[in-house]
Amino acid sequence: MDRRAVLIGFLSAAAVRPSLAQEEFGTQSGRVKLETVASGLDHPWSLAFLPDGRMLVTERNGQLRAITAAGELSEPIRGLPEVSAVGQGGLLDIALHPQFPSNRLVFLSFAEPRETGNATSVMRGRLSEDATRLDEVKVIFRQQPSASGGHHFGSRLVFDRTGALFVTTGDRNRLRQLVQQTDNHIGKIIRITEDGGIPPDNPKPQGWLPEIWSMGHRNLQGATLHPDTGALWTVEHGARGGDELNRPEGGKNYGWPLISYGKEYSGARIGQGRVMEGMEQPVHYWDPSIAPSGMVFYTGDKYPGWKGNLFVGALVQTHLARLLMQGDEVVEEEQLFKGMARIRDVRQGPDGFLYLVTDEGAPDGRILRIVPA
Repeated sequence: MDRRAVLIGFLSAAAVRPSLAQEEFGTQSGRVKLETVASGLDHPWSLAFLPDGRMLVTERNGQLRAITAAGELSEPIRGLPEVSAVGQGGLLDIALHPQFPSNRLVFLSFAEPRETGNATSVMRGRLSEDATRLDEVKVIFRQQPSASGGHHFGSRLVFDRTGALFVTTGDRNRLRQLVQQTDNHIGKIIRITEDGGIPPDNPKPQGWLPEIWSMGHRNLQGATLHPDTGALWTVEHGARGGDELNRPEGGKNYGWPLISYGKEYSGARIGQGRVMEGMEQPVHYWDPSIAPSGMVFYTGDKYPGWKGNLFVGALVQTHLARLLMQGDEVVEEEQLFKGMARIRDVRQGPDGFLYLVTDEGAPDGRILRIVPA
């Protein structure tokens, strides 16, 4: 077995299914509590922290809401485009412009209805001072081609340190035959400017669309920057096993669907095995699958022993994965809050605490904050 798949010192945070009625949860580094910051949400997908202490949260049904410091939900913010809220599709990720305090620009990814189905798109708009509407709304990226169905939209948004925007996409499940072609956006990471243009330092492999950063991906639902290097890190869903943690580099091919550490849901082999010349290996993979979604490197000091760790939400395995890193290698993994809920996203707040987004329908979708016990 590949050593990256070996969980050195694998630890389960709880032996039984926890609930929020419990005051404390044991972890390898001490005891913590979960506080409910907001509830009553319908499949919340992502959140962003505003400078005034409020949060913006997306709901998959197409609604964007503000949350006060007291946990009160606003009415849906006006001005958003129509979304295709079908299956895994809907209103997805959110990112604030790096200069949000001065320009109030908000970026959202969503499944956009098209004449031939739907596909991942990215819009931007200017949030009003009272956070009740988006003005000057403009779609800056449209994944091509579109397809019918409700699977594998991606989709995370991350600004890098130059101000360019990474957009992760999926293979739409039924379009995997297009992933290894370079004239489309299926199973790719895209890198664009804030206006949807092409950054001049994008990779330029022959035949690639100029907005493509990397290729060979299945369904990327987590992305973040490394706090020291500024490099992009991602997680993506495998099929039956083979979820991957990657550090995607510009101009490189990450193999899907020609190589994979997973299998088809039928049990059949995928592609040509695990290794192929010219294709990159994952930093780490999960088998069985955890269905990773949302990720962040923790840089705060609120929790002993957690600084520098990578946190990844798990949907199918319903936990928060804490990955201890040594350089670019995962050397230990701990499962926190196992069995509690599907964790759609994890973010570090400006207060230094970690926040979780649970993927539950109304009225059970919640924003949770982890605090030391």
